[in-house]
Amino acid sequence: MISTNIFRAIADFCTNILFIPYDVLRFTDGWWTSNIVNAIFISIGLVLLFYWLGRLQSFRKTENE
Repeated sequence: MISTNIFRAIADFCTNILFIPYDVLRFTDGWWTSNIVNAIFISIGLVLLFYWLGRLQSFRKTENE
Protein backbone atom coordinates (compact mmCIF):
# COMPACT_ATOMS: atom_id res chain seq x y z
CA MET A 1 0.00 0.00 0.00
CA ILE A 2 2.77 2.42 0.86
CA SER A 3 4.72 1.59 -2.30
CA THR A 4 1.75 2.40 -4.54
CA ASN A 5 1.40 5.78 -2.85
CA ILE A 6 5.06 6.53 -3.48
CA PHE A 7 4.75 5.66 -7.15
CA ARG A 8 1.58 7.72 -7.47
CA ALA A 9 3.35 10.66 -5.83
CA ILE A 10 6.26 10.36 -8.26
CA ALA A 11 3.87 10.15 -11.22
CA ASP A 12 1.91 13.14 -9.96
CA PHE A 13 5.11 15.17 -9.50
CA CYS A 14 6.32 14.31 -12.99
CA THR A 15 3.07 15.04 -14.80
CA ASN A 16 1.99 18.11 -12.86
CA ILE A 17 5.29 19.83 -12.04
CA LEU A 18 8.02 18.76 -14.48
CA PHE A 19 5.88 19.05 -17.62
CA ILE A 20 4.68 22.62 -16.96
CA PRO A 21 7.16 24.14 -19.46
CA TYR A 22 6.02 21.67 -22.12
CA ASP A 23 2.36 22.50 -21.47
CA VAL A 24 3.16 26.17 -22.01
CA LEU A 25 5.03 25.44 -25.25
CA ARG A 26 2.27 23.17 -26.52
CA PHE A 27 -0.18 26.04 -26.89
CA THR A 28 2.14 28.43 -28.74
CA ASP A 29 1.45 29.12 -32.40
CA GLY A 30 5.02 29.55 -33.63
CA TRP A 31 7.06 26.65 -34.90
CA TRP A 32 10.32 28.15 -33.65
CA THR A 33 9.11 28.69 -30.11
CA SER A 34 7.72 25.17 -29.94
CA ASN A 35 10.95 23.53 -31.07
CA ILE A 36 13.51 25.65 -29.22
CA VAL A 37 13.70 23.05 -26.43
CA ASN A 38 14.65 20.37 -28.97
CA ALA A 39 17.32 22.64 -30.45
CA ILE A 40 18.79 23.23 -26.99
CA PHE A 41 18.90 19.49 -26.22
CA ILE A 42 20.51 18.71 -29.58
CA SER A 43 23.10 21.46 -29.06
CA ILE A 44 24.00 20.16 -25.61
CA GLY A 45 24.24 16.62 -26.98
CA LEU A 46 26.56 17.69 -29.80
CA VAL A 47 28.83 19.61 -27.44
CA LEU A 48 29.06 16.61 -25.13
CA LEU A 49 29.68 14.26 -28.09
CA PHE A 50 32.63 16.31 -29.32
CA TYR A 51 33.99 16.63 -25.78
CA TRP A 52 33.80 12.84 -25.39
CA LEU A 53 35.47 12.27 -28.76
CA GLY A 54 38.27 14.66 -27.76
CA ARG A 55 38.80 12.80 -24.50
CA LEU A 56 38.91 9.48 -26.38
CA GLN A 57 41.51 10.92 -28.72
CA SER A 58 43.66 12.12 -25.81
CA PHE A 59 43.47 8.71 -24.12
CA ARG A 60 44.39 7.02 -27.39
CA LYS A 61 47.51 9.21 -27.66
CA THR A 62 48.63 8.41 -24.11
CA GLU A 63 47.54 4.75 -24.38
CA ASN A 64 45.70 4.76 -21.03
CA GLU A 65 42.52 2.88 -20.39
